[in-house]
Amino acid sequence: MTKLLITIIPAVWIAAIAVISVQNATPVSLKFITFRTIEMPMGVAMGFCAAGGMVGTAVLLTLFGGTSKLKL
Repeated sequence: MTKLLITIIPAVWIAAIAVISVQNATPVSLKFITFRTIEMPMGVAMGFCAAGGMVGTAVLLTLFGGTSKLKL
């Protein structure tokens, strides 16, 4: 059951990003403090954020030993 959930959760995220990116194809520019990115479609920006969150979570769990408690 755990392996099924591990597969379903990213699949739902990818599907949601695909739907939202089709609906929001207008270019956006992200701004953080004084830094500004190039204009890109909203779906691409959301995809990068979702991928970065997944990778960041995996790295933090590995660093702090959170994965040793999971039994797959």
